[in-house]
Amino acid sequence: MEGGAFLPGAELTDVVFWITQFFFLSLRIGAFLLAGPGFGGRYVPLPVRIVATIVMTLPLVGNVPVPTIDQLSQLSMFKLVGMEIAIGLGAGILLTTLFGAAAIAGDRIANTAGLGFAAQLDPSAGGQTPVVAQIFGILLLLIFIGTNGHLTAFRIILESYTLVPPMGSFNPYAMIDAIIMAGGQMFALAARIMMPVVAALLLINIMIGVFTRSAPQLNVFSFGFPVTMTATIVLLFLTVPGTAAAFDELIHDALSLMSEMILEVGRG
Repeated sequence: MEGGAFLPGAELTDVVFWITQFFFLSLRIGAFLLAGPGFGGRYVPLPVRIVATIVMTLPLVGNVPVPTIDQLSQLSMFKLVGMEIAIGLGAGILLTTLFGAAAIAGDRIANTAGLGFAAQLDPSAGGQTPVVAQIFGILLLLIFIGTNGHLTAFRIILESYTLVPPMGSFNPYAMIDAIIMAGGQMFALAARIMMPVVAALLLINIMIGVFTRSAPQLNVFSFGFPVTMTATIVLLFLTVPGTAAAFDELIHDALSLMSEMILEVGRG
C-alpha cells in the first residue's frame, strides 16, 4: 500500500496460539462446571455451560502461563490436559459428593415416614428419588446460590490457576484423599440433618405400635399412616430453620474442603 501503511492484523501462528491457549485454559473450568452442583445438573442446557465456560475463561487468557504450541504437540500434552481435567473434575465431584448429604437425609426421612413411594424423576440425578429428597436438594441449591456460594466456588477455581499452574507440580493423592474424606463427611452431615425428624418419627411409630397393640381395632393404615404423615409435615415445617442452618454449614465445609484440596494438590 502507498506510504507503507498496512491494515493491522495478526499472524496465523499468533491466532492459533491464542485459540489453543483459550481452549487449554477452559479445560479445568469446563470440567468443574460439568461435575459441580448446579451447572452439572441435566436440567442445565449444554449451551449455558459452554457460555459460562467461555465467560470465565476470558479473563485468564494472557494472564496465566500456558504451554507453547510445540509443547502441546508432544506426547506430554496428554499429561497436561489430563491434569487440567482432573483438577476441575475433582473439585466438582467433591462439592457434589458433600451436597449429596441433603438427598440422603431427605431419602431417609421419606422412608421413615412411609413416603418412599412418593417419588418422581429427578433431572439432576437422572432417576426416581423421593420428593422429600428433591425438596432438600432444591433448598440446599437455593441457599448455595442465595449466599453467593457459587461465586466463592468460581473464585476458588480461578485462583487455582495461581496455586496449581498448568505446568506446575501436581499431587493426585491429595485429591483422592479429599474426595474420600468428603464421602465420609457426607454421611455424617446427612445424619445430623435427618436426626431430629427421624428421631421424632421413631418415637411416634413406637407410640402407634403401642396403641395398635392395645387396641387392635385401630388399623395401622387407617390410624398410623395419617398420624405419621401429619407428624412428618409438621416436623419438616418446624425444623426448617435448623435445616437451613445445617445446609449453610454444609456449604461452608464443602467450600473449605475444596480450597484445602486445591492447596494440597498444588504442593506436589
